[in-house]
Amino acid sequence: MLNNRSLLSLFIINLFFSTLSFALPTDRKQPIHISADSARIDDNTGTTTYKGNVLMTQGSMKIRAANVNLYRKNDDVSHIIATGGPANFSQQPSENQVMTNAFGKRLEYKISDQTVTITGEARVEQGRDTFSSERIVYQMDKAIVNAYSGAGSTGQRVQMTIQPKAK
Repeated sequence: MLNNRSLLSLFIINLFFSTLSFALPTDRKQPIHISADSARIDDNTGTTTYKGNVLMTQGSMKIRAANVNLYRKNDDVSHIIATGGPANFSQQPSENQVMTNAFGKRLEYKISDQTVTITGEARVEQGRDTFSSERIVYQMDKAIVNAYSGAGSTGQRVQMTIQPKAK
């Protein structure tokens, strides 16, 4: 049974991430543009590896990382893995909202599941609000966020800072 403190925490997390549930509707219809220092395409496995100062954009969505692996299945991008210190995923939830930025040592975006998993010093920022933990799993289409602390007593705990809204 959840106590009042747990209910309040769940409410705050849901409130903070509810704005992330929708990206600009035109983003998924836009072409993907990628720039990098080098690229290796393997048609046999459907994998393209980009290395060195990678920038990937699709509408308002941007991924910046040292390395990006793009996986294709049936001539469609199935998922993207970005790594590097740190990798960054940003997207504008809607026209009237500020950009949402996610940072971590590793970002995995599963397109068909609409899931972004951020690991290794994971952090999400929207305006002045922040949310951090060792691992954050965000189901974009369902507006569900799960955050996990690191292992053991020295692991990174789930942390959240929510600024008061101006009236």
